[in-house]
Amino acid sequence: MLNIMSTELKDKHLVLLVDDTPDNLKMLSNALDDAGYDVLVATDGHAALARLDYVTPDIVLLDAMMPGIDGFETCRRMKADHRAAHIPIVFMTGLTETQHVVRGFQAGGIDYVTKPLDTDVVLARLNAHLRSHRLMNVALDAIDAVHTAVIALNEAGHAIWKTARARQWLHTYFGFDTQAAGLPHALQHWISEALRHTEIDRIAPYTQPGVDRQLVMHLARRPHSTPGELTLLIEEQPLPIDPRHRLTEQYRLTARETDVLLWLAKGKTNRDIGEILGMAPRTVNKHLEHIFVKLGVETRAAATALTLKHVHHA
Repeated sequence: MLNIMSTELKDKHLVLLVDDTPDNLKMLSNALDDAGYDVLVATDGHAALARLDYVTPDIVLLDAMMPGIDGFETCRRMKADHRAAHIPIVFMTGLTETQHVVRGFQAGGIDYVTKPLDTDVVLARLNAHLRSHRLMNVALDAIDAVHTAVIALNEAGHAIWKTARARQWLHTYFGFDTQAAGLPHALQHWISEALRHTEIDRIAPYTQPGVDRQLVMHLARRPHSTPGELTLLIEEQPLPIDPRHRLTEQYRLTARETDVLLWLAKGKTNRDIGEILGMAPRTVNKHLEHIFVKLGVETRAAATALTLKHVHHA
């Protein structure tokens, strides 16, 4: 019996209820408690934001019209806080005109219920959004488990959510706070400019070099999503190796020998190479003798073939 109760308690959802009207708070608190929710109450926007310092609710039920900062501003501030950016927010409002409904969604709300409140409707909406949110979290956990880096963007190109690997790479390559909302300035600028001037399927990847590896990012439309929503797919790849470095390291060539060999591979004669590099043709020939020995070849054609193989591989 004790194990069953522990499981039930663990599975209970915490609702942050924000309303400045005592009667609404009492009615909703009782209904939520009877439905098996844990309830945390705040009577204004500042108090609701302060609750985030010590607890993270599963969902927020937020009054749109309150003294001080209203529900719309409270919602915007919650969405800007990394601790609450992922939490679904449902507005309670008597303002049903289109502009007010749109304002709530623009602030970051996921749904709204109208006053006077019907507790059965409120509970049904909360349950539906919690179920969807739980499925989304399962999907994100699955993505993180296979170490895929993905950032979902809205139609304006701003980040909606990031996988754990994406947050980690943004920190490693850009020095970006892993818990911060948004994107690094350089990356956000690239996305904004790309969306302004280019079709999605023609946007060239964004590359961010690191110490010995690089991030390569591709913009794509999100399948089965709201029109305009995008996905930023991120891959970590080895940095391209300079063929000069590859040749120099593998065959112990000097910098001058590498220069001679690369021009040889472009079909230049000894005289051409001498004029390009500022040396006598006889000096070029001397360098080639050393190069052939180090490469283990006997002819210009063989040296050229080996060089081109390294260049193309790089």
